[in-house]
Amino acid sequence: MRKILPVTWRSLSGWLGVELNSVSGREKLVSLAGGFVSIALLILFCRATLHLQGASMLIASMGASAVLLFGVPHGALSQPWPVIAGHALSALVGVLCAKTIPDVTLAGACAVGVSIGLMHVFRCIHPPGGATALTAVIGGASVRELGFSFIWSPVLINALTLVLVAVAFNALFRWRRYPAYWNRREALPAGKEISHDEVVAALRSLDSFVDVTEEDLMRLVRILSSGKSR
Repeated sequence: MRKILPVTWRSLSGWLGVELNSVSGREKLVSLAGGFVSIALLILFCRATLHLQGASMLIASMGASAVLLFGVPHGALSQPWPVIAGHALSALVGVLCAKTIPDVTLAGACAVGVSIGLMHVFRCIHPPGGATALTAVIGGASVRELGFSFIWSPVLINALTLVLVAVAFNALFRWRRYPAYWNRREALPAGKEISHDEVVAALRSLDSFVDVTEEDLMRLVRILSSGKSR
């Protein structure tokens, strides 16, 4: 008879995907402020320069990008190239699908699927890009009327503005350098073994959300400690 293991919070949180990342109240407030400031500035800038309305002025997927840029500023998916290229490629694919595939269901599915594939190829995976591609298909008459200009205005303008705001805003806080390339990198002592508790303590000391699962992080630590990556 199969033994039924007791359900613990650790096993349940692992199954649900509750991560070990624990950031301070200060970091949470900074992330909140960044999202607020970035979207407010983005709306004001686009309203003043693009003279458009609704989805043709500011696409909703920029809200998702703001979560990444200000909630996870050091994450791989939050960096300038994924944000700008991910949105631009997805917008191009979305417009092409909307123009060449009459069936909306098929056009939307193709737009998202092909966008994911291209983001993989060009190393610019940015989840909100899928929403951008879908917006080009189901965004309504105001979006369809833009045609290929949708790629530049509003998508590229939105993405570029958001990245510039992220650079300026995160520069105000010494522990939040954006792009992540500006972070200092300190080498680990050769051959040092790192425990699970040390990894957790290190994450907390960063005081920034790290977009990696606990299992993957520990696996990387073991690989680096064993020298198998060399």
